[in-house]
Amino acid sequence: MAVAALRWLVVILIFPTAALADAVNRGQYLFTIAGCTNCHTSAKDAAATVAGGDALKTPFGTFYGPNITPDPATGIGTWSLADFKRAMRRGQRPDGSLYFPVFPYTSYSAMSDQDLDHLWRYLQTLPAVNKPSTAHQIRWPFGWRGSMRFWNWLYLPAAVEHPGADVTATAVERGQYIADHLAHCGECHTPRTILGGRDLDRYWAGGVVEGDDVPNITADNEHGIGEWSTDDLTMLLSIGMLPDGDFVGGSMGHVVDGTSALTAADQAALISYIRTVPAKRHDIAKRK
Repeated sequence: MAVAALRWLVVILIFPTAALADAVNRGQYLFTIAGCTNCHTSAKDAAATVAGGDALKTPFGTFYGPNITPDPATGIGTWSLADFKRAMRRGQRPDGSLYFPVFPYTSYSAMSDQDLDHLWRYLQTLPAVNKPSTAHQIRWPFGWRGSMRFWNWLYLPAAVEHPGADVTATAVERGQYIADHLAHCGECHTPRTILGGRDLDRYWAGGVVEGDDVPNITADNEHGIGEWSTDDLTMLLSIGMLPDGDFVGGSMGHVVDGTSALTAADQAALISYIRTVPAKRHDIAKRK
């Protein structure tokens, strides 16, 4: 408790009150768009925000989002801002070992310094929850963290800030930043290779999460969303409604919790970018 209080005092001393409030508010916005609660909060204990998530089953094993509250014993209360940035951009823990890529650090690698600063400030305001993270259950031989160095060599992009984070960005640049790095749409909508990396040759052509099909959202008219209107996309992002009047559910329902919080400008930018994604003729349903 004393450590957490001291860290917060340092933040207050460094940042003027108004600037700190703005940073925290901005961080909350990023936290919502990124859907941090989806993996780090358990449906069985939703009041314990980001104190540890439910099981996520993959071909490599079952993973659990860890406690990322400011608790110093079981969360990230002893982390520095530099530790946080290394985790988000390079998938590296404070002790130097590597995270497994079920944590989408490959997408977060291009987040800006400022956005990571703001997200970090917001996380410091959350209640610290003393709750040990659930251990992953990983199939042999995938549990060796050292193998992640090779995996990262194959799939982890350089940590270069995306231009869409800048205030001078075009609408399409901003939309790509939101889609690829904040909301990390491709983590679910892009097919995976045999090693679990994203197959970028089939970007957004449809994936599989926990055995369920995740649709093709490229401009393909038959299997994707090429025939969707701007109003269709607006309704999906705002309230989760599909063109046929039905509503998304499951994990996409949680994603809409984030996209519904987008500002009007960011929503328009995201739609602008979606319109630029080329069609990929890929029927995800045929995998069965």
